[in-house]
This record gives sequence, C-alpha cells and structure tokens, in this order.
Amino acid sequence: MNMLHQQPVLFTGACRSGKSTLAQTWCERRAGSKVYVATAGIRDAEMAERIERHQAARGGEWLTVEQAGGKDLAQILRDLPASTGAALVDCTTLWLAGLMEQGQDDSRILGMTDELTALFPSLSFPLALVHNETGWGLVPEYPLGRRFRDLSGLVGQKLAAASGTVILAVCGLPLVLKGKLD
Repeated sequence: MNMLHQQPVLFTGACRSGKSTLAQTWCERRAGSKVYVATAGIRDAEMAERIERHQAARGGEWLTVEQAGGKDLAQILRDLPASTGAALVDCTTLWLAGLMEQGQDDSRILGMTDELTALFPSLSFPLALVHNETGWGLVPEYPLGRRFRDLSGLVGQKLAAASGTVILAVCGLPLVLKGKLD
C-alpha cells in the first residue's frame, strides 16, 4: 500500500554550494530504491567529466533516468514506479535551459512548472529538487542571459512555494528557509 509523502524538499544555492550533495544525502536516508532524474546532457569533455563524478558519487544503487533536452519533467515523475523510495531531480535549472533551447516561450515554461508543482501532492515517494540561484551575480549582458536569469528566479519561486521544505546551501551547509530538514 502506497502512502502519499510530504511535499518535496527544494535544495537551492549558488554553484558549488553543496546543494546536490545535501539532496543526495537526504534521498539516501530514505528506505527503498533511489531514482536520479538527470537533466544535463553531455555536450563536451568537461561536462562528461562532471557527469562521471556525479555518477561515481551516487554509486550503483541509483537508477538514472535521463531527462536532458527539456523533456516533460512532470510526466517523467508520473512514470516512476510507485515503489520508488526517493527521487532526486538535479537540476531544475538545466531543465529550464533545455526548455529554452527547444524554443519554448516564457508562458509555456511557467505553465510546465505549474504542471510539475500540481503533481507534487499525488507523488507516492519523497522527492528532492535541486535548483540554482542564478540572480546573485552580475546582470547578464545579453537579453537571452537576462531572460534565463529571470525565468530561473520565477521557476525557483514556484518550486519553493509548492515545496514543504526549502534549503539554501551555503559552503556545503544547509540553511533551512522553510519547513524542517529531516
């Protein structure tokens, strides 16, 4: 018998803040099988090396579902087995980049985010989401960069509002912004 779980935990922070490691550790503390939803695709040798490091850190106990290219994230989560012990989406910011690369307009991207968050209450497994804070740096010089930064902020706000817990990772340390980290 599957029970509905708490709302997702959103791990956010700057690049190399430790958010992915914190999210992975949170998932690993849950019983049952683990699913990693990968949103990054291999585009060059440096990215291939990053992906290999992430895979090695997870070990062979995780099932990896490739989501690269801006696929329908809500549908991917719907299709996961109900027996899933925990799922980790890393990261929603690269999912956003994939949607932009596909030529999706802002309203469609925000609509897909709403579809994703509407799914949260019906999930039968704990979910961790990783999202980059992209607006703390310089204002991007080009319109596409500013669009990405702005959409990333709006997507992050929607995810945070629909999550039961929001963790800001700073220097590898979790700062609880909303809810409680268990």
